[in-house]
Amino acid sequence: MDRLDRKILNLMQRDAGRTNVDMAEEVGLSPSSCLRRVQRLRKTGVIERIVAILNPAKTGRTIKAMVTVELKLHGEQHMRRFLDIAVAEEAVSHAYAVTGATDVVLILRLHDMEEFDALCDRLFRDQHNVARFFTMIVIRTTKDETAIRLSESEH
Repeated sequence: MDRLDRKILNLMQRDAGRTNVDMAEEVGLSPSSCLRRVQRLRKTGVIERIVAILNPAKTGRTIKAMVTVELKLHGEQHMRRFLDIAVAEEAVSHAYAVTGATDVVLILRLHDMEEFDALCDRLFRDQHNVARFFTMIVIRTTKDETAIRLSESEH
């Protein structure tokens, strides 16, 4: 990846909806060269997917919660079983197996506390392998960034 690739990726992370012509002009390439670079970055897996980022308030999912989960039984099989159940939940936007005192971290986007209570029944209270879970409700977001910032200088 060279400086131009990193510049293209930074631009796309800010707004992937911009036209190829706009992006090529800003990067200093011809549109065909810019398009070839984007296609190569997709083919090589640097760009995994292009998505739309929604405004949670406009979708009705205004409550954001983080839940840490401690499992009773450890090992890949037990972790995988719990994560498979968790990722099937519509409200779960992120699911991480982690190191340390907790086993799993979930990030939830919820409509209301009733949805959270029902999710708790399904994921935590009815699961025989959940030792305990701790919930943090986000009261203010200071930074919510999806971009991986890339230095545009040569390394």
